[in-house]
Amino acid sequence: MAPLLLFSLLILFPFCSSSDETPKITLQLNHVKLTSHRDPFHYLATLVNASLLRARHIRNHQTTPKLSEAPLYPHAYGGYSFSLGFGTPPQPIPVLLDTGSDVTWIPCTSSYSCRKCSSPSNPIPKIPTFFPKRSSSVRLLGCKNPKCSWFHSQDTLDSCRDCPSNSSTQCPKLCPPYIIIYGSGSTAGILLSETLDLGDRTVENFTVGCSVYSIAQPAGGIAGFGRGVVSLPAQVGAKRFSYCLVSRRFDDVDGKAGSVVIGGEQEDSAAGLSFTPMRKNPNIKPGSAASVYYYVDLKKITVGGKKVKIKKKTLVPKEDGSGGTIVDSGTTFTYLDAALMEAVAAAFEKAVAGRYNRSEIVETATGLRPCFEISSSPGTVLELPELGFDFKGGAELRLPVENCFVIANDPAVGSAACLAVIGGEKDGESAVEPAVILGSFQQQNYEVVYDLERERIGFQRKPCLNS
Repeated sequence: MAPLLLFSLLILFPFCSSSDETPKITLQLNHVKLTSHRDPFHYLATLVNASLLRARHIRNHQTTPKLSEAPLYPHAYGGYSFSLGFGTPPQPIPVLLDTGSDVTWIPCTSSYSCRKCSSPSNPIPKIPTFFPKRSSSVRLLGCKNPKCSWFHSQDTLDSCRDCPSNSSTQCPKLCPPYIIIYGSGSTAGILLSETLDLGDRTVENFTVGCSVYSIAQPAGGIAGFGRGVVSLPAQVGAKRFSYCLVSRRFDDVDGKAGSVVIGGEQEDSAAGLSFTPMRKNPNIKPGSAASVYYYVDLKKITVGGKKVKIKKKTLVPKEDGSGGTIVDSGTTFTYLDAALMEAVAAAFEKAVAGRYNRSEIVETATGLRPCFEISSSPGTVLELPELGFDFKGGAELRLPVENCFVIANDPAVGSAACLAVIGGEKDGESAVEPAVILGSFQQQNYEVVYDLERERIGFQRKPCLNS
């Protein structure tokens, strides 16, 4: 994320005044006539006990973690989205669930412009857009608002503090515009304080990006579920969240959905979940894009139940901040750095030797590897090994064929089963690139729980369709 924009945005929003008057409260004292009871002290003790029990009930009721659940729909572009309501009255906007970023932003105003935002396989004639003028609770985020520091540098904040109350127009009054750069594109806009509707409850003063220009972004917005104070779970006070991703063979079919749950009660491994501790990459600078990632300790990778021979240090974060393993719902196919990819591809080729031949034509056309030639005859059964990930703490993923391979068909070259994992280029990794990014394709039909309070991530294989 870049802290400063080289352009300005001018948008007019309605503001509502707030009252500074304090309501007057009149108290009346009630006296208990103890002489009317045989044991006045016992009577008072009974009232005290009853009041304490009632107070505990109310307190426990109020502190029970609230739970919000919504359908989570797959899309042809590889992401999963759910609907959130913004404003008063709420305006529903579909947002992409992304654990690899922390900012929540939505297409905003009638001037919203987006280049390359409609997938060729899923054209969207009209982008769902938030209109601030239709909301009675919208506020522009001020420059002196502490939340502005979530997005901008200390120098920017200092310029806000140095402005006198009767400052000229040269002094910033609003939190400066933002620009967010993703691997696939970018978005830019201004920051709002708005009411968020989660369906069962509302959250006031939620900080959301009002994007007016985007490049290669989802047709809706993005809900940032990554680490950090700006993330959606942090702003709504959720101690946990989870999702269950439906298989992508139901792409863009109405009614076919998994689920996302924000909040709720804590669960332990006895409920069928196996957990691995979250860890923080000690070599990542605070405030950098990588600081919001959910790092975990990957102990080994298996193919067909056999451990892939890789150097142990490959899975450990390096001093320059690169390396390590993260879990990311916003990445489609799992990513492995060049060394890991070579080892895993070789293990798959060895496991199917004598049964399938590699298709270099399909590999070149798709960018996936290895791809194995298969028969396109009806009823053909694929005998391919499973891919496994074992994490610290005992959590593990044993991925069936449908979570590992995609079928590529072309009348000119035939059919091939391709490993749905992508590899990095040799000597091409950036300084903060993880060695492993566990993508959403491999998380299909798994319940994935992010226990933020205990700092751990849990996995449980289960059918996610309309869960």
